[in-house]
Amino acid sequence: MRALIAAGIGLAAAFALVLTMTAVGAPPGETSPKPLHTTVPAHP
Repeated sequence: MRALIAAGIGLAAAFALVLTMTAVGAPPGETSPKPLHTTVPAHP
């Protein structure tokens, strides 16, 4: 029974965190128009 209560408290805390982040909104700024390169270009 204690495990169920602990899971409920954890779920409520996670839900509260999501609601808080939603209420705060995204940080101001713009994304870069340039694509992000994650691989090293091959040299001939």
